[in-house]
Amino acid sequence: MKIKKALFLSLLMVGILAVATPLTSAADNKAKMLEVSIKEPSVNLVSDVVYSQQPIYGYSNVPLEMDILQPEGKKPLPAVVFVPGGGFMSANNDKSVQQRMSISEAGYVVASIEYRVTPQSTFPSPLEDVKAAIRYLRANAEKFNIDPENIVVMGSSAGGYLAAFAGTTNGLAEFDKGENLDQSSDVKAVIDLYGLSDLTRVGYGFSEEVQALHKSSSAPEGMWVNGPSVMSPGGSIFDNLEKAAKANPITYITKDAPPFLIMHGDKDALVSPNQTEILHENLINKGVDSTYYVVKGAGHGGTHWVQPKVTKILINFLDKHVKGKENKNNKR
Repeated sequence: MKIKKALFLSLLMVGILAVATPLTSAADNKAKMLEVSIKEPSVNLVSDVVYSQQPIYGYSNVPLEMDILQPEGKKPLPAVVFVPGGGFMSANNDKSVQQRMSISEAGYVVASIEYRVTPQSTFPSPLEDVKAAIRYLRANAEKFNIDPENIVVMGSSAGGYLAAFAGTTNGLAEFDKGENLDQSSDVKAVIDLYGLSDLTRVGYGFSEEVQALHKSSSAPEGMWVNGPSVMSPGGSIFDNLEKAAKANPITYITKDAPPFLIMHGDKDALVSPNQTEILHENLINKGVDSTYYVVKGAGHGGTHWVQPKVTKILINFLDKHVKGKENKNNKR
């Protein structure tokens, strides 16, 4: 019995060792050849590029910066100026990394910019910053391998509002201030993601309590247009309707505005879809090419906006209006 048990244990150990240390051949030790087809460009980040220097409350000369995603390419590439949102009170150009990278991988130089915000600044200074960024990229097109004839502006929330404003004021010199004034600030197309278009109707569609907040002089849109009362006359957005109208992109729409892609979530609890609906209707009424999507279940930013189905719509729009091609296979 002991002999059989010893034999059994010996055989068991041999089996375990065989599993733990399989036999290898010389071929297994050689490097494996991996073939890779090139479908996407390599993308480099050029960070902290100063495009303008402006006075901001308490400082005479504050640098405004952009981060640039630059795909490698032999020919100059079209560019997208991305304007981040932040409720008119911040302009964090680190936002929307996935969207920006996807667009850059599709063959676009993408510049994400910061700009002046309230309460330190008021309209039209932020719009002047957006246009300054566009002019800067044109002036430095060779440096960043950009096709200066094909620059698009894109933004979300307050950035969508500014992107729309930049598009509706194509050809209007009123908001061109600062450097590189020998360059145009016109854009080839506009992408507006859940932006505002009429600052007197920001609370529209929400509860009476929310609407009351937007009537306050401390509401962001009030300070955006009138400034905070401690540094300027201040006041609610409703206190000077003529001034408020001048701060609405819909005021400047003409038939010559560039093509628009507008998208909004039907669950947006911060900016009502009514805001982009107003913009779309005004564009269509003026004969402007405008495409409008309401994204089911999407809120004010969030996961819905980085899904491939949304990203493909963005890239298809850019390809159609900037590169002159339409990828029918990517349509959804």
